[in-house]
Amino acid sequence: MKNYIFGYARVSTQDQELARQIDALEKYGVDQIFTEKITGTKAHRPQLDKLKDKLREGDTVIIESLSRLGRSTKDLLALLEEWNGQGVKLVSLKEQIDTTTPTGKLLVTVLSALSQFERDIIVQRTKEGLESARKRGRNGGRPKADPGNVKKAIKLYHTQTHSIKEITAICGISQATLYRALAAQRETTASKANTTE
Repeated sequence: MKNYIFGYARVSTQDQELARQIDALEKYGVDQIFTEKITGTKAHRPQLDKLKDKLREGDTVIIESLSRLGRSTKDLLALLEEWNGQGVKLVSLKEQIDTTTPTGKLLVTVLSALSQFERDIIVQRTKEGLESARKRGRNGGRPKADPGNVKKAIKLYHTQTHSIKEITAICGISQATLYRALAAQRETTASKANTTE
């Protein structure tokens, strides 16, 4: 079975040009290039998802630089580990990295350590913040939504005259709070129906 070499190129905005990246990938000799104009902070990147669906063991992905691929160290590492598990090789032209070489494997190890370090720092800061809040008499967490505003939001929802976004803006509550309240209302209605049967 033939192994394929795929290229992936991305720019963050519609105004930016992909030509430089495409030229570099074509020069390398890829079989197919996936391109998209979308910010790297988006979790869902359609062309990257299409590329991932096509990949098989022994295939290679070529990118112009690592920044084209990952939203963060954690995101990049997850992708590298996923492809490594599939037997897919990644080559980054700018950094001259090949994940099948000792240097490439070292990069994955370093990224893994950095990602763990970032997670540890976040956990530590969260704990310190909560501890500090407790000392000042606060228990942390988000303040609860005003029950009156939640009732008003439910009423508006059932009138079907406003969008969810409009309702939450009018009532000063989050969409998650509204959805939870609606789910609780449905459960209560269902429970009453069952008792009367």
